[in-house]
Amino acid sequence: MTSRWLVFGLVASSALATTLIAMDVPALTRSSELVVRGTVVRVEARWTADGRRIMTDNEILIADVLKGSHAGKTIVAMQPGGAVGDVGQLVHGVATFSLGDEVVVFLERRGERATVVGLAQGRFFVDRSGPEPMVRGGEEELFLVDAKTHQPVTGPSQAMSLAKLEALVRENLGRAPDAPVLPGRPALVVPKATP
Repeated sequence: MTSRWLVFGLVASSALATTLIAMDVPALTRSSELVVRGTVVRVEARWTADGRRIMTDNEILIADVLKGSHAGKTIVAMQPGGAVGDVGQLVHGVATFSLGDEVVVFLERRGERATVVGLAQGRFFVDRSGPEPMVRGGEEELFLVDAKTHQPVTGPSQAMSLAKLEALVRENLGRAPDAPVLPGRPALVVPKATP
């Protein structure tokens, strides 16, 4: 049986990518309702209630809440795209999650679930293989532009310590966004899915 895939994205520099306003950790923090560190315990794709789109639920067992409050032990970070049976929908620029990953995610609530702010920019992997825990971001399949000039920029792809990321989050709690436009919103709008 042949699989069917729907692809969302923009062509940029002859590669498929999603165009976004570049966001650093302070901007991600200001734009998020909830920032958590935890371990991915479930990755499951599903059809939306209207049966028109596929969403992937990424359940995270929370180890620490860096911003906001959450009563449960887990939170589901849903993202557009995924595969159900022999049908798949591919959305370029979404954050990827795998079972067992330790992550820090910047989230916006959507009912009982949440979405990742800034797509792949809003998910950091935690690496504990060295002398101190480090984090690295993910701007895979993103074409980033400056919020003011709209000129292409490169994202902060270098690793930083988990302690530094946590300090940047704490420093930016409650601060108002610098620009009137909400950063991190895709230039290509993917319709919101029904939770």
